Amino acid sequence: MSKRDFSRMQRLVVKVGSSSLTYATGKLNIEQIERLVRQLVDLHNRGMDVLLVTSGAVGAGMGKLGFTARPRTIPEKQAAAAVGQGILLHMYEKIFAEYGIVVGQVLLTREDFADRRRFLNARHTLQAMLGLHVIPVINENDTVAVDEIKLGDNDNLAALVAGLVDADLLVLLSDVDGLYDGKPGAAGARVIKEIHEINDKIEALAGGVGSNVGTGGMATKIQAARIAMHSGLVTIIARASETDVLRRLVAGEPLGTAFWPSVKLVNKKRWIAYGATVCGRIHIDEGAVRALRQNGKSLLPSGVTGVEGSFEMGNTVSVIAPDGREIARGIVNYSAIEVEKIKGKKTGEIAALLGYKDYDEIIHRDNLALE
Repeated sequence: MSKRDFSRMQRLVVKVGSSSLTYATGKLNIEQIERLVRQLVDLHNRGMDVLLVTSGAVGAGMGKLGFTARPRTIPEKQAAAAVGQGILLHMYEKIFAEYGIVVGQVLLTREDFADRRRFLNARHTLQAMLGLHVIPVINENDTVAVDEIKLGDNDNLAALVAGLVDADLLVLLSDVDGLYDGKPGAAGARVIKEIHEINDKIEALAGGVGSNVGTGGMATKIQAARIAMHSGLVTIIARASETDVLRRLVAGEPLGTAFWPSVKLVNKKRWIAYGATVCGRIHIDEGAVRALRQNGKSLLPSGVTGVEGSFEMGNTVSVIAPDGREIARGIVNYSAIEVEKIKGKKTGEIAALLGYKDYDEIIHRDNLALE
């Protein structure tokens, strides 16, 4: 099997953006949707588990409501999504049904990933749907999401879903051919075919928000690829309008940009790193940085130099190195007030300082996800 041959992979998550599903008017591009569905059905019929993360609800609602530009306010976006969600799902149901395939709608928000119980419930629901040969059609719940809980784009949602269901491959379909090594369309600019590490150079190549009907751009796709790489799966960014793009990608054609996985985080650590809401920051010294990174140790009070935020035991916090970089996220055993009291102290001093000692560690290594 060649490096780009994904034919033996069992589980595929495909994300398609608003610009690939709608015209500039905001109305649905039926021909494009039909081509996408036909490819997904073909992969499903050959035995692959297929999940579709789709944008387009707001765009479809825009066309129905007569908007000529994407709504700017949250209430207007929610109204457009409420109208467009039904239109979009009805279209998918109708076309998939022509091939005898049942689909099920799943609407998610940030809270579904931030809360561990809801995270696991979502995982079990999707696993059950796949077991029943149902293709999940997933979108962010724009009708109720507000800034505080919005995932913000379906690229990151797709990456989180791919990790949630232990997918093998994530394909982000867009209106571009992949990540270019310069400005797309400029003389000499070429698509980067393979990426093994997302560094400052790669991030600098990503632009801002894309089309006027979507919320994502190349920057969000890079963020999504980073999540997927840490989840142990391959991510490919490719053009949605490319003929038979999914079939050709699975067969191994070098279309688009492929991001190859790094060290795979176990499911719980994946949730800590990318799903849980960060409630505060703990600053540590260089000795603690080495202990966490090089020796796989837990975070002890002696290595803590500062505390930010108001968090409680069981919350997720960001761990900050002396140079200001986030090096890890973890679930704390003590509250912010307690950590402030015991920072810089020996483990044996915890009981005397707090009047009790439930744990030796501020964050146990099993509850710590390193960047």
